[in-house]
Amino acid sequence: MVSDRRGDVLVAECDPTRIASLSLEHGAAVTILRLSTHSLIDLSQGVPDISPPRLLLDAIATYGSSESACSYTDISGETSMRSSFTHEMRAVYGNHVDLTPDDIVLTAGCNMASVAVIMILTDPGDQVILPVPWMTLEMLGVEAVPLAMIASAGFQPKVEDCEPLLTGKTKAIALVSPNNPTGAVYSPELLRAFAELAKSQDIALILDETYRDFITTGVPHHLFDPLQDWDWRSTVIHLFSFSKSYCVPGHRLGAIVTPQMVLNHIITVLDSLLICAPRPIQLALASTIPDLRPFVRNNAKAVHSRHEHFKTHLPSSWRIGSQGGCFAFVKHPFKGREAMQVCERMSAEGGIVTLPIELFATKATLQENDGRRWIRFSVANVDDETIIQACRRLSELEQWFGWELD
Repeated sequence: MVSDRRGDVLVAECDPTRIASLSLEHGAAVTILRLSTHSLIDLSQGVPDISPPRLLLDAIATYGSSESACSYTDISGETSMRSSFTHEMRAVYGNHVDLTPDDIVLTAGCNMASVAVIMILTDPGDQVILPVPWMTLEMLGVEAVPLAMIASAGFQPKVEDCEPLLTGKTKAIALVSPNNPTGAVYSPELLRAFAELAKSQDIALILDETYRDFITTGVPHHLFDPLQDWDWRSTVIHLFSFSKSYCVPGHRLGAIVTPQMVLNHIITVLDSLLICAPRPIQLALASTIPDLRPFVRNNAKAVHSRHEHFKTHLPSSWRIGSQGGCFAFVKHPFKGREAMQVCERMSAEGGIVTLPIELFATKATLQENDGRRWIRFSVANVDDETIIQACRRLSELEQWFGWELD
């Protein structure tokens, strides 16, 4: 027996007379919970469900046992890895793109990349515009300015909604595509429009593309193209994580692609934080990235298949607002119930673990009513059959919860 946040008593299924007794003893409402007897289905995290290919594992083992890899390397990263990543960027965005190893600095994961960029662009009290839902910037004293998005537009940000938010304190617009948590994939045209807006205001466009390799419909964008009227170095700061594409989150490697002037400041920050990113994974990837492209493509196709299974088998009362990368953003069907409440019961009574919108936004940025009903589902670390099983459980829980449906 436990008490919830309101002081009401929550009990597992037991003898009805005991329930009545509890109600009289505590003077509180009694809610009966069925503790889940199902195996746990974790749809909460965008972590890889497969191991790296043997080729990469062997390279990690080789360089991990190398004496030379135990020493410091250049703060910006191994020259061989930055060169390999440049070639990989051309494979993703087009062979003609204007990139060199000198545009790249490697970090201990993409989170560090994000923090380093914010640290060199902003001072306390400055502002960064980013779409809701978001991750917080408050720990650095930076004001996160919410760019509202609506479900009917597939959680796509709009330039015309962003323009009125710009002030003298705005130092950057930050976008994530494919998005976390919504899964929304922003079109090349939309990203170009935001880049042009940022350039017109002489501010940065921070573009986090951690999940870019899960896009199976073409080139993510054309911002690195050497167009006559465009130079990405005037505006774009690109962030990337090797964790998802190559299934190595424990080895902590990320990247920043940025103009030389910005890169020099980032190196100063990194020199104060960690000196250099881990060497063994840099050396291992530098020697294997070209040979890993089939693995990355096949993994992307597998995740796309899971998204299709999820869309096909999701009960009709649950509505997908956007979908892509590792995530689907889904509106639950229970009237008057916030996502946190639904996720708690889904976990305890259905064995399905997901993340509610409340974890990605503040109360001030959450829209009332339907805006509080969105849940992030991840298809990254489960197979097709598990997704089908999870959707069956969702249908069963509609009946079990006994809540009013749309």
